[in-house]
Amino acid sequence: MSSSAPAPAPAKTGDFIRDIIDADLEAKRHSKVITRFPPEPNGFLHIGHAKSICLNFGLALDYSEKLPESGTRCHLRFDDTDPAKEDTLFEDGIQEDVRWLGFNWDGFYHASDYFEKMYEYGEHLIKTGKAFVCSLTDAEIKEYRGNVTTPGKNSPHRERSVEENLDLFSRMRKGEFKDGEHVLRGKIDMANANMKMRDPMLYRIRHTPHHMTGDTWCIYPMYDYAHPISDAIEGITHSICTLEFENNRELYDWVIDNLYDYAKFPSRPHQYEFARLSLNYTVLSKRRLQELVVGKHVSGWDDPRLPTIAGLRRRGYTPESLRAFCATVGISKANSTVDMAQLEFCIRDDLNQKAPRVLAVLKPIKVVIENYPEGEVEELDASYWPHDVPKEGTRKVPFCKEIYIEQDDFMLDAPKDYFRLAPGKEVRLRYAYCITCTDVVKDADGNVTEIRCTYDPETKSGNNPIGRKVKGTIHWVSAKHAEDAEVRLYDRLLSDEAPPTGKDSEFLNAINPNALQVLKGCKVERSLSEAKPTERFQFERQGYFIADEKDCKPGSLVFNRIVTLKDSWAKAQKK
Repeated sequence: MSSSAPAPAPAKTGDFIRDIIDADLEAKRHSKVITRFPPEPNGFLHIGHAKSICLNFGLALDYSEKLPESGTRCHLRFDDTDPAKEDTLFEDGIQEDVRWLGFNWDGFYHASDYFEKMYEYGEHLIKTGKAFVCSLTDAEIKEYRGNVTTPGKNSPHRERSVEENLDLFSRMRKGEFKDGEHVLRGKIDMANANMKMRDPMLYRIRHTPHHMTGDTWCIYPMYDYAHPISDAIEGITHSICTLEFENNRELYDWVIDNLYDYAKFPSRPHQYEFARLSLNYTVLSKRRLQELVVGKHVSGWDDPRLPTIAGLRRRGYTPESLRAFCATVGISKANSTVDMAQLEFCIRDDLNQKAPRVLAVLKPIKVVIENYPEGEVEELDASYWPHDVPKEGTRKVPFCKEIYIEQDDFMLDAPKDYFRLAPGKEVRLRYAYCITCTDVVKDADGNVTEIRCTYDPETKSGNNPIGRKVKGTIHWVSAKHAEDAEVRLYDRLLSDEAPPTGKDSEFLNAINPNALQVLKGCKVERSLSEAKPTERFQFERQGYFIADEKDCKPGSLVFNRIVTLKDSWAKAQKK
């Protein structure tokens, strides 16, 4: 087992799945560990899938270190049993996501690789009296199934002879019947307390071309039939899935147990469930994510507001931060909701050591330093890194008579405890001088359009005249040398901590109207003129930003905000 982007992993901690694996190895039930990540190629992966990826591939990495010669590994397998919803577009995106997260697979498979075997096993179940062809409609099958308080009743076709069932199943494969005319069902128990065990569907007719097999098949196995067979054929030892599949485990075992001796599978896999990842202020439902994309509420599957891995990647999250987040969430059996602040902490913690500090003014207002020499330009030293980050690197930032500062760093009628720029008040310019506001220029509506200041040449950065205490330090850029940029401020997808639980479309009302703010005419320091797509920076006092991978280019700079410097969301919500 190998990783395509190795990085120092978070400290490994025990969990109940590793306890199970350790016990299996100690008892000699297995001599190696084989896991798999089995997505359905019907959508793009989200951060919940990242947890499963990190678990399955992480287990294989851990145990391949402990058992280096055992053949321990992790497979990537697409459970492609529903051709109506699947596409190679999603397959390509999933592979890219797995690799980007830092993992590589030791085996690449599709459930469709085993369609012929699955059909053979279906015939075996018919021959052993464990399956039958049912001709009820979907509505009738649902009616016959009963509910959690009422046992189901047997299909009138349940006692068809083996010969008739084999004939019908063969003709289903040949395409002699319409969609929904017949299905193959397991013959189990219509009174079982577990609804999954009430003669479940194993095969259905779908006259739909498959993206892998074309028109070869017009019948397709159901997920609950195909999944355990795929696991068993591949020799999976520990089939790990999320808690919503807990009720499916009994059917998983039934399929394996009734085929094991006949198929001579290389291993007897067992299913284990862990709590899926739930994250507040967003949605982790493929159906809801698709509604957002198809309804054009977002720009696409990689929209940085979305919790898709593609969206998080474009937003500027790093694979290391997502792996660290999944490690801090941990593996448990109890469902819970994780605070978005925990994810944001992980990306801040990672970028603190990676993102060079630069100057950017997002909402500029011009400052004219009246006593600064006309036409003079100073090249000031500015470090890319603060003193607590053990890295070196500086650049020159030009300083001249006219600069831009943030509109929010100036107040015309400032209260006593306001330590930024105001009439008669002094403030330090980062890496430069102290300036004092002496006057302002207003437009016809009384809005301040320009600030007039003087500077003290004795206060150049690095000098600290005795007795001078200036409490406020603000950032700036040279008006003459600044680069124009578009800055996209991204925030949480939803305004509500949890989306409404009513009709599916109701969650659209909870979309945060401020989840995206586009600022044009921003001013960034000269060094950013050469920013390359996907390069990350800390805009001092603003947050962490990334040069957009699609839209940022020389002469047309576009930056996405990854995360603010501090958790401002909780404070804003309280207000």
